[in-house]
Amino acid sequence: MTLEFAVAAALFAGVVAYALFGGADFGSGFHDLTAGGARRGAPLRTLIDHSIGPVWEANHVWLIYVMVMWWTGFPESFAAAMTTLYVPFVLALVGIVLRGASFAFRKYSETLWQAKLFGVVFATSSVLAPFFLGTIVGALASGRVPAGGDGDPWSSWINPTALFTGVISVGTCAFLAATFLTADAARRGETALAARLRIRSLVVGLGTGIVVFAGLIPIEHDAPTFWDGLTGRAAPVMALSALGGIATLVLLWRGRFGPARLSAVVAVAAVMAGWGIGQYPWVLVDQVSIAEGAGATATLQGLLVAVGIAAVIVGPALAYLFYLTQSPEWNGEARGGVQAGEGAGSGASHWSGRLGS
Repeated sequence: MTLEFAVAAALFAGVVAYALFGGADFGSGFHDLTAGGARRGAPLRTLIDHSIGPVWEANHVWLIYVMVMWWTGFPESFAAAMTTLYVPFVLALVGIVLRGASFAFRKYSETLWQAKLFGVVFATSSVLAPFFLGTIVGALASGRVPAGGDGDPWSSWINPTALFTGVISVGTCAFLAATFLTADAARRGETALAARLRIRSLVVGLGTGIVVFAGLIPIEHDAPTFWDGLTGRAAPVMALSALGGIATLVLLWRGRFGPARLSAVVAVAAVMAGWGIGQYPWVLVDQVSIAEGAGATATLQGLLVAVGIAAVIVGPALAYLFYLTQSPEWNGEARGGVQAGEGAGSGASHWSGRLGS
């Protein structure tokens, strides 16, 4: 293993982590957006608030990690991507900022209409941010980012590969979030809500699976280098993703929500791995390879040392945070909120309390 490849692998591990943790976070916004009116959607929105509240900021640590690793380890490709794809990068950043601010403001709104306004901003930006991040992935994979960074600021990401990748990004986030939320609702004893989310998960999962494989059709002609990688060395990983998705749907259908979470993680992680393997050995497809775009040797060595230190210090802290959110004490507190089949007025959530306003 070369030093450049080791740094690229560490970088891509962060991309996968952000797709899983940040993806489930973004996907919750899709379900918030489609939850229904204030009364009907209150149980689901309360569950979303409780599920992502302790971890939504921690999830975006991975984005910071990815950006720092990219601009430090592969600076020329980072500069090229930023000067070509500044439009989707800015739109994704605006979505992330608006999403975080509105999620916080919604909790402290004094009236129902204010909560609705911030809720709409939160939900809409939760869909737009992963879409634009997905178009960036598609632009890189389709070879539309030249090494000199003078690519077209619009056609570079408004094309079949990039747009399909954006839609797939939204769909996989929604699928992952639905599976996680279903398990959370069932674990907290909210059986009626878990049943609703189970149907949502099945519908979103089927829809996303169709879009994923339909998206392969234009890639063959629009991104031939990437297509060769997907159908060649990445084919086993893509097959694993399909099996993981099918297994998740079967487990959801049978009410095995805990194992369904694990298989959903496998499915989404395999999709991301398929992208990375399919694009290898390019940082910018058809333009800059990993070896060509890597920074100075001392810089790469320093990055690996920093990654090792972070894995020892930050990794256990994040793992403990996620463990606490799954603990019986945390879930016991949640059951004091909206209960299964009881309408929005039954809980102590901010949504329930405002319905009479």
